[in-house]
Amino acid sequence: MTMNVYIKDLAGHVGGEVTVQGWLHNKRSSGKIAFLIVRDGTGLVQGVMSKGDVDAGVWERVQQAEYEASVRVRGLVRADDRAPGGHELGLTDLQIIGRSSDDYPIQLKEHGVDFLLENRHLWLRTPRQVAIMRVRDELVKAIRDFMYDRGFVNVDTPILTGAIGESAGTLFQTDYFDLGTAYLAQTGQLYNEANAAALGRVYCFGPTFRAEKSKTRRHLTEFWMLEPEMAWCDSDCNMRFQEELVSYLVSRALERSRAQLEELERDVSRLQAVTPPFPRISYDEAVDRLQALGSEIVWGDDLGAEDETLVAQDYDRPVFIYNYPKQAKAFYMKENPDDPRTVLCDDLIAPEGYGELIGGSQREDDYEKLLARIREQGLPVESYGWYLDLRRYGTFPHSGFGLGLERTVAWVCGVHHIRECIAYPRTLNRLSP
Repeated sequence: MTMNVYIKDLAGHVGGEVTVQGWLHNKRSSGKIAFLIVRDGTGLVQGVMSKGDVDAGVWERVQQAEYEASVRVRGLVRADDRAPGGHELGLTDLQIIGRSSDDYPIQLKEHGVDFLLENRHLWLRTPRQVAIMRVRDELVKAIRDFMYDRGFVNVDTPILTGAIGESAGTLFQTDYFDLGTAYLAQTGQLYNEANAAALGRVYCFGPTFRAEKSKTRRHLTEFWMLEPEMAWCDSDCNMRFQEELVSYLVSRALERSRAQLEELERDVSRLQAVTPPFPRISYDEAVDRLQALGSEIVWGDDLGAEDETLVAQDYDRPVFIYNYPKQAKAFYMKENPDDPRTVLCDDLIAPEGYGELIGGSQREDDYEKLLARIREQGLPVESYGWYLDLRRYGTFPHSGFGLGLERTVAWVCGVHHIRECIAYPRTLNRLSP
């Protein structure tokens, strides 16, 4: 009986006979020789079978095997630089474990995006999507390694909450028994501020939800976000930490996901330029530059996607835009003591048109100023009693940010739309599969 081997491990079995279990990715036959490409989730391998070397039943099964049928193949491992993965199987047997069909929806040809999204559960099997999911997985591992190595504690924050962190108009809400309205969390930040008072340096990393009716390539209604919170860290410290993190994530992808980036035809030279320090420009400077480029932005407006792209076009690495007007940002951001019209915050904008990767700020630690901001924005003060307590009982300077995972994956992979950067995207017009 031969050993079951993953395709990624074939290099250790050259000259031996092995069994590979997977799915039939492609097949062609001349009538006397059949070439089969099998995938198993770890890679692709080509198998070659000669009709004269196997019995009639085996050859018949090869002819019957459909695209994406699950199969078990046996063969001799040969090194071959021309073959996918650098190895080839001289096949002696094939068994069909699960039949497919000639009408398998996704064929080796071009399909429209809507069709592919309708068949996302099958689209995920294609090499490009596999590569994206593997880069995403590597970046998730890298994030957790980075935070652990720097003494951060992972604290899971609620998905259902009564306190909101951003605009009330972008919330999904539901009735919560007899306690009124609950919301799907836009952020774990408010809870992390409490956690930071207990543990110093904390983070949460999980799904967040925005009910924005947006159809842009940068938006999802459900996405994953990394949210660190750091006690005794001001706005400048916050930006330094962000550039260290992003540089690490890019270098990790270059080190461990090079094969996937090649599959995606990513220009890695663009990523190799991503080293600290990152350039920083103030909001005031950004507005001046944009107006000079013909933008209609006026001081006080938040930057739109086109504005971000224009600002970032002059840089080969992400750029910080810092200290936005108070009116354009959330209530919890600390007032800038040098210009009370603005707050101590930053957006980290990726190059190549990928937009905002991170939004961060120093948090308002003054009780009266925070209370005034909550009231100015018409938020229910009673829902924020516990949050205000953090300023009543041992207030402290602290900062944090949110990094959007799918936007980061899209940028690292060079993928145009973030709907490809999560297994099952949720958008304004899509709730399945």
